[in-house]
Amino acid sequence: MQFDDDAKLDPSQIEDVRASGPQRGGGGGGRMPAGCASLPITGKGGGCLLLLLAVAALFVFKLVPTPLTGDQQPQQGGQAPPRPTVTPSGNLADACQTGADANQSEKCRMVGIVNSIQAYWKQAFAARGGSPYTPARTVLFSRAVNTACGAADSAVGPFYCPGDRKVYLDLTFFDSLQRDFGAEGGPFAQAYVVAHEYGHHVQNLLGTMNRVGNSRQGASSGAVRLELQADCYAGVWANNAVKTGFYTRPFSQTDIDQALSAAAAVGDDSIQRRVQGRVTPDAFTHGTSQQREKWFTVGYQSGDPKRCDTFSGTL
Repeated sequence: MQFDDDAKLDPSQIEDVRASGPQRGGGGGGRMPAGCASLPITGKGGGCLLLLLAVAALFVFKLVPTPLTGDQQPQQGGQAPPRPTVTPSGNLADACQTGADANQSEKCRMVGIVNSIQAYWKQAFAARGGSPYTPARTVLFSRAVNTACGAADSAVGPFYCPGDRKVYLDLTFFDSLQRDFGAEGGPFAQAYVVAHEYGHHVQNLLGTMNRVGNSRQGASSGAVRLELQADCYAGVWANNAVKTGFYTRPFSQTDIDQALSAAAAVGDDSIQRRVQGRVTPDAFTHGTSQQREKWFTVGYQSGDPKRCDTFSGTL
């Protein structure tokens, strides 16, 4: 995964709030923003989703479920982390100017990945006609963050909040993905995660989220279909990424293998086996490892968003 050294980065698409004010320390466990389903787990901190670190720390790549209920109010109960002062790009504007910077620095790599993903979707929306693509910022945070969908801890993993149309990411998640979930890791695993979250942004812009309704879990639920479509959209971007001008060559098989490893590691069945020792399809929210690999591959091999119709037929 090699950026073009001369590619011009746009760090304004990233908000780095990791050092922009006090943030709540540990002790509370993972907390999802408003709209999440309560889980039958108790302990210090309590409340809606106290757990994911214990139960699946990252039923990953979380789409904050706010649009499924229409409720975009912040989570009630518990102590919310102080809202940091947000700067559009922190020190990224000086540090991350070209593809050469993205090849040397993780935070600049995030800038390059986001830039490429959004460049692709801008092109794709223009090609399809209708409303243009509306960019979404990625917020890099540490430990905890406030969003338009409520407060969240790092333990919930990366997520997209439709209330403010932003992707939220604590970079330490990638260490956990490799250490705790057995993913291969690597730069393209990171790209897959970010591209998946922007897939949710595309779904939000297209109104696809409205199709989910109250179908929030189960092997064939709307929630699973939504997540698998986001995986497919990630693959579509990967196919077209070199055309955005940020990369020197198409991604290698090693790169794609990193994405597939990450997708498999966070399949519902894989997480359930690791956490509870058995698979419970009725509780699926994101799809199996095989399904996540399949739909990323469908997107990658076709390069066509129209092939990502996970709402028709079998998965």
